[in-house]
Amino acid sequence: MANIKSQIKRNRQSERSRVRNKGIKSEVKSNIASFDKAITDKDKKAAESTLKKTVKSLDKAASKNIIHKNNAANKKSHLTKKLNSIS
Repeated sequence: MANIKSQIKRNRQSERSRVRNKGIKSEVKSNIASFDKAITDKDKKAAESTLKKTVKSLDKAASKNIIHKNNAANKKSHLTKKLNSIS
């Protein structure tokens, strides 16, 4: 346990941001999972709509520095390639 006042405050702040980040990361993972399910079912229409939602959540996470912007770009690229492969 921290004794220094500034460290106590920093611990509170980091705990709040950890919980916030956890929710956003979970949303991204859920969107990717539902996209993968649509890909496995070969449902192109559902995959396209899910991809749109997933890209939005990845951009949101990258803009808030929860994930790195290049990480988000790589994920979007891989998901788009998957979508294009199921023609």
